[in-house]
Amino acid sequence: MNKLLQSFFLILIVIVTGSTASFAQQQNTPLLTAKDYEHAEKFMLYNTTQLIDRYSVNPNWLPGDRFWYRVLTPQGSEFIIVDPAKGTRTAAFDQQKLAAALSSITGQKYEAFQLPFLTCSYSADGKSIRFAAAKKHWIYNPGLNTCVADNTPAMEAPNSSNTVLSPDGKRGVFIRDNNLWVKDIAGSNEIQLTKDGVKNFGYGTDNAGWRKSDMPIVVWSPDSKKIATYQQDQRNVSDMYLVSTNVGKPNLQSWKYPLPGDKEITTIHRVIIEVDNAKVVRLKIPPGVRRGTLCDDISCDGKDFSDVEWNNNGSQLAFVSTSRDHKQETFWIADAATGGLREVFNETAATQFESGQGNVNWHYMAATNEIIWFSERDNWGHLYLYDALTGKIKNQITKGDWAISKLMKIDEQKSIIYFLANGKEQGRNPYYNHLYKVGFDGKDLSLLSPEDGNHQITLSPSGNFFIDSYSKQDAAPVIVLRNASGKLIVNLEKTDISRLTAAGWKPPTPIVVKARDGQIDLYGLMFTPTNLDPAKKYPVVNYIYPGPQGGSIGSWSFQAARGDNQALAELGFIVVAIEGTCNPLRSKSFHDMCYGNMADNTLPDQISGIKQLAAKYNYIDIDRVGIWGHSGGGFATAAAMFRYPEFYKVGISESGNHDNRNYEDDWGERYIGLLTPTADGKSNYEGQANQNYAKNLKGKLMLAHGMLDDNVPPYNTLLVVEALEKANKDFDLVIFPNSRHGYGKYSLYMTRRRWDYFVRNLQGGTPPAEYELMTKTDKRNAVQ
Repeated sequence: MNKLLQSFFLILIVIVTGSTASFAQQQNTPLLTAKDYEHAEKFMLYNTTQLIDRYSVNPNWLPGDRFWYRVLTPQGSEFIIVDPAKGTRTAAFDQQKLAAALSSITGQKYEAFQLPFLTCSYSADGKSIRFAAAKKHWIYNPGLNTCVADNTPAMEAPNSSNTVLSPDGKRGVFIRDNNLWVKDIAGSNEIQLTKDGVKNFGYGTDNAGWRKSDMPIVVWSPDSKKIATYQQDQRNVSDMYLVSTNVGKPNLQSWKYPLPGDKEITTIHRVIIEVDNAKVVRLKIPPGVRRGTLCDDISCDGKDFSDVEWNNNGSQLAFVSTSRDHKQETFWIADAATGGLREVFNETAATQFESGQGNVNWHYMAATNEIIWFSERDNWGHLYLYDALTGKIKNQITKGDWAISKLMKIDEQKSIIYFLANGKEQGRNPYYNHLYKVGFDGKDLSLLSPEDGNHQITLSPSGNFFIDSYSKQDAAPVIVLRNASGKLIVNLEKTDISRLTAAGWKPPTPIVVKARDGQIDLYGLMFTPTNLDPAKKYPVVNYIYPGPQGGSIGSWSFQAARGDNQALAELGFIVVAIEGTCNPLRSKSFHDMCYGNMADNTLPDQISGIKQLAAKYNYIDIDRVGIWGHSGGGFATAAAMFRYPEFYKVGISESGNHDNRNYEDDWGERYIGLLTPTADGKSNYEGQANQNYAKNLKGKLMLAHGMLDDNVPPYNTLLVVEALEKANKDFDLVIFPNSRHGYGKYSLYMTRRRWDYFVRNLQGGTPPAEYELMTKTDKRNAVQ
């Protein structure tokens, strides 16, 4: 064979073997099919919840602390009635008989455990129930087994979305043309309470920053004769703008949206309104900023006026005012007749003050001139008893290395406080809530919900009983009824997840890792494929929400699905969620670890934790780590890709507040501080803006945002887009032209794009083309 022929064969061998190697490499690349995605989708919440029975108790209270509830079962649902005084739990009525009676009178066939209604109401004597079915109202008498049409005209209910009822239920207050009006619920009479409200200077309005609601923010006095509220001044506040996407000229949307550092921000003029004679009493205090002790705003849920309490006869109003930077709280007592004020005391925090979690944790007791006050002054969230006349502390009520999260009830007659707290029970997850009671003097501290797990507590109207649903992420809820001393009255439900587990579900693995300092224990969850092969290597997806008002886990109670974490794991990933430092429910110093630098985003904790998990579990591929998050998690994801490009290889950043100079004033000024110029002519916010680090991108990054996002305006993401383009970086962008913060009807589209992106770029696989995720309705909740 001559040299030329030899060379030809050598080249041919190289080509063939090279092609074979390339083909083999392609064969090792996972090719995911629609069936793989369909399998993963089975682990989404809209599928898993349909396989859970006897999961929750939502009480509908009746006189005497009696209550009924509807619980889902494999057959459909059951209606249960509970009498705490008798310690009984029985069927609310014979569902078979009701179904038969209703079928007979309507001519339609109804099944006992698939009744055509989800709710009902009891008559005053408790002998019959009223419900709606087949486009009519019906009255069923269980004793007589009769079902008849109810032709009684129903009292027109007030629009619950914009009317606040008085305590006696006779009147409702609402907003019309920037003023407050009151109407009789039983009639049509309406009275205008205020007359000088104008645009951007209206009464009780809740349209500051990103929240917009027609519900008036008010607090009725106990006797239903007065209202505490405010006149909100936004006249000189700057506007935020968004534009729709449509054929023709876009629709311009504008609203008041102050930013950190703005000279003019939203302020409130506090007032008391005497309803019967429509008199406005202005409190003798300068306008204050719209801030609260519990959250950024004075109305955390868009319904309640936080930090405001009436005394029993409506002659006094106690309230707390918060400074712009959330560092100073001042307790006031106002004379409701004159608007005169008395400053009782104030407290200043070096970072930011907060009044626990879930509730505003203070209470004014006019009868004894005392105040229950929450403070973290000793590094832990505890209660203090103040003298309301002198403003001095009488005694510290609770103390120790644990934190109160929520005041549940204060029994002034017996001087007992009921509260939820975290971290008191040694050896347990410090995020688990337990219910306790203690005397005003700090004595007789008692644990009322002893079982290990997270306890979700619902008090009865009298406070003499409570429903306790306790669970862990890997232990389904047990729901019981106890009295105020913690004594078990009756077992209500034990959640059955047998159908869920039979379908292949498994709980995530609780994890404990060390923080960046190697000392502090951090808690989290790890989601692994149900068909995990320990001999394989799996890429890691770090799900993140950095807070600092709450972290990546959210509730520590049982959940059948946490977003798409398990679904994503089913596609061949290890999904890790770690509750990093800088978040609440532990010590003050723990929460303050990132104060002033939100760009920290708990990322050093996440990296530390994932490295520890990789050292423990050989199936974790530490060289293939991705990250994703939404909102604050979107901010954290881009920061991870720009600041730690050697560790994070793929990121998906959704709706991120990438530059907090472009996000509403009350959040940034609470957790970063007031915008302050620095020596270089910039500000303390400058170094935290993600666009300033975009040039460091090395991996694959997808950005997503809704162009009508009125929470985090889309310009936050567009700043990053522009910086990446200036740096000549490749990236991917998903835009939702007419969507708000959560993408609305396109949220599942974003989920699918997220799966595809990790499969393709982190796993090295090929996703199925345009798989469509589709929600499903639980047939047990179908109404005919």
